[in-house]
Amino acid sequence: MSSRRNFLQQLAASVIAFPLIPADASLLHGNRDKETYDGPPLRVAILGLGSYGTRVAEAMKDCKRARLTGIVSGTPSKITAWQQKYGIPEKNCYNYQNFDSIKDNPDIDVVYVITPNSLHKDFSIRAAKAGKHVICEKPMAINAKEGQEMVAACKKANVKLLVGYRMHFEPKTLEIIRMRKDGELGKIMFFQGLSGFVAGDPNQWRLNKALAGGGAMMDIGIYSINGARYMVGEEPVWVTAQETKTNPEKFKPGVDETIQFQMGFPSGAVASCLSTYNMNNLDRFFLNGSKGYAELQPATGYGPIKGKTNKGELTQPHMTHQTVQMDEMAGIILDGKQPIVPVDGEEGVRDLKIIDAIYEAVKTGKKVVLK
Repeated sequence: MSSRRNFLQQLAASVIAFPLIPADASLLHGNRDKETYDGPPLRVAILGLGSYGTRVAEAMKDCKRARLTGIVSGTPSKITAWQQKYGIPEKNCYNYQNFDSIKDNPDIDVVYVITPNSLHKDFSIRAAKAGKHVICEKPMAINAKEGQEMVAACKKANVKLLVGYRMHFEPKTLEIIRMRKDGELGKIMFFQGLSGFVAGDPNQWRLNKALAGGGAMMDIGIYSINGARYMVGEEPVWVTAQETKTNPEKFKPGVDETIQFQMGFPSGAVASCLSTYNMNNLDRFFLNGSKGYAELQPATGYGPIKGKTNKGELTQPHMTHQTVQMDEMAGIILDGKQPIVPVDGEEGVRDLKIIDAIYEAVKTGKKVVLK
């Protein structure tokens, strides 16, 4: 772990920056096994072979439209292990130094960047310059400025930039969004988002500001930010925020432990949220309207998601989030389909602008108006 961490720190310091399909009801509501697809698959290279990269690779075994065809890693032993496990040919394996030569590989359509946050921008831009579409884990960058640079680079290279918002394809989540859009909940008045867990190892990259770009807000708090936006159906116009830090040795300057934050929306709806690395059992969304309510708990975990509304329990079946995500993203990239909730780079920048504003509100103690 130590050598891996040191390598990533050196890489972060040295890497040079280069200048909803409308959800198919059968796909998202339980009949995936009956779906067939005979067209060309989306050929994916995963960059960053850690725990989440492994989760995505395993989920892709069940994909109908996306296939793992390449890997990129700074750890030679991981490349060897993944080659054997997933049958990746040597010509489709890259390290962080020769990665740019991926431009000459016709077996790869898209690079999925799954590294520590501070490395997202540079690897995404390198992939775009190599002519490959980009899927980037969230947060897509460490601030909105970097996110906008990624969007601009992908537009210039004429490739798509998507962000790994797996919840945007989750059936119970989409049902609540449908109910809100159809007016079944009435006028939306309040959202609560609780996102947190106890971060264990004090030496993990998530507690290293140079790699993570912050603390809990960058990792888990973004779920409540993003959730508030798609649940309320509006963009916030102001934020306020307060930070609590009980363990300054573990949570160094610039690494937030707990932040409570509030958001206001144009309609008058308000959101009250909590982001923390110091409390477990916090994964809940609650949406309240004049005619009804909706609740998800757990709301964003790997599943199964559980939920209810004023009309009763939500019963949409659980499917592996990353499997559905990758198949849906294949439709976006290959067919130009539009998801119910956006997953493009602009969507990622919107979340980053709010995170920037939350950190500013913590620092100043003032309400920050969002433009």
